[in-house]
Amino acid sequence: QVQLVQSGGGLVQPGGSLRLSCAASGSIFRFYPMGWYRQAPGKQREPVAGTTNDGTTVSDSVKGRFTVSLDNAKNTVYLQMNNLKPEDTAIYYCSVRGFWGQGTQVTVSS
Repeated sequence: QVQLVQSGGGLVQPGGSLRLSCAASGSIFRFYPMGWYRQAPGKQREPVAGTTNDGTTVSDSVKGRFTVSLDNAKNTVYLQMNNLKPEDTAIYYCSVRGFWGQGTQVTVSS
């Protein structure tokens, strides 16, 4: 059983930045790709970014604004979100091997 605990998120003005964290109960991130997803009100959950066997990837909608990084020593993956837009408002989830974090709300509003 893998536990993923998310932190970060909150309310930020357009153009602002936030960093989300996803801490795993074990060193699973170094062995398996993980993903960041988001679900906006009334919309389906969509992939945002993640790690791959070769590095990281981000969706076109956040390219140039969001980056993913991994701290193996802390078993934690980060999602750095810059230049946030109102359309980035959503609940953000991390996932690996079918396990999901609890989700964290990100609200971008003036």
